[in-house]
Amino acid sequence: QVQLVESGGGLVQAGGSLRLSCAASGRTFSGYFMGWFRQAPGKEREFVAATRWSGSSTYYADSVKGRFTISRDNAKNTVYLQMNSLKPEDTAVYYCAVSRGSRATAQNEYAYWGQGTQVTVSS
Repeated sequence: QVQLVESGGGLVQAGGSLRLSCAASGRTFSGYFMGWFRQAPGKEREFVAATRWSGSSTYYADSVKGRFTISRDNAKNTVYLQMNSLKPEDTAVYYCAVSRGSRATAQNEYAYWGQGTQVTVSS
């Protein structure tokens, strides 16, 4: 059974940084997409970033390009989201997810989801 456990959220001032972690277990993820999504209050969940479990491809939403970096540690079965230059509009619950599909940004192709971690950026 696939389990995804996020951690690393918290409260930070605008301009600050946080690193989110997603520990994955339950199967091998070779070839899968590992993605980060977020949902702000009153808004739909949106794509943030994704990477293949194997290989070097990365994908980012335009709103986070140049500020966020997705990476992984295969030995630890963990995916990270380094968030720099945070803005109040980055405030949301952040979720990691796993997809066997072919499109990194396609939310409906992600079958497994973590419980989410809250990120709050104060102005």
